[in-house]
Amino acid sequence: MTSRPASDELGSTRSRTLVFVHAHPDDEALLTAGTMARAVAEGNRVVLIVATDGAAGLTDAEHAEDLAAHRQEELSRSAHILGVDRLINLGYADSGLHGEVADGFAHQPKFAIAKLIAAILDDEDCDILVGYDPSGGYGHPDHVQVHNVVRAAYVLAKKAPRLYEATLPREPIARAVRMASTLHLTPSDFDASEFDNAWTPKNRITHRVNVREYMSQKKDALRAHASQASADGTIRTLAVLTRLPGPIANPILGTEYYVEVSQSERASSTAVVES
Repeated sequence: MTSRPASDELGSTRSRTLVFVHAHPDDEALLTAGTMARAVAEGNRVVLIVATDGAAGLTDAEHAEDLAAHRQEELSRSAHILGVDRLINLGYADSGLHGEVADGFAHQPKFAIAKLIAAILDDEDCDILVGYDPSGGYGHPDHVQVHNVVRAAYVLAKKAPRLYEATLPREPIARAVRMASTLHLTPSDFDASEFDNAWTPKNRITHRVNVREYMSQKKDALRAHASQASADGTIRTLAVLTRLPGPIANPILGTEYYVEVSQSERASSTAVVES
């Protein structure tokens, strides 16, 4: 990635190490798969850190027993498809959509996790670090925790990498959710207004990465997470995305979005470390 606004360039005159931190198995495929595949294709080293076991994810009866083991196998397949050089499972418990798992990742001490990630950054001599936006995307407590601990690790690392936060443009998603709610395509207790503050306003996005050449790998990585394709007989978002035809898939999946964290924002990151 470069520092140019709305850039889609990953190229560099030297090989770099990119470290992506995700909350659950399948988040890497949904948010950054194309960027990871592209980085590998361009000669860079890619390291993937996944915080939780994904055991609280929604699934069907086929995968419900020992879901964590299923999801770790799926993650390994996805990482292989994307060409990941090193996969690290931190092994924390999935906190659940509302943080209902008491000993889950979201409830663990931020500083301890940040130190663990910073040690990996130092070991890898990380050049580029990727975390999540402040809202944690759609607000999952494990995603918010990833945002906080990555910001802290960014400060603790001996060599400060460039920090990018994976996101999506807020406005089109909020519109789509409201339309789905109006058409009664969402559960009766669903509150579409929750998405008014999800993700990132599009005018704050600094980097748009073109990953259309890597669509095949991205879809294969999504398909690797078979346990997340359906739940209780209903088709989930992941499965829908893998079935999109090219003319529709390219506009939806062909760009991945990031916000670069400026040096001036390190102060807020330092505050997370000290809190």
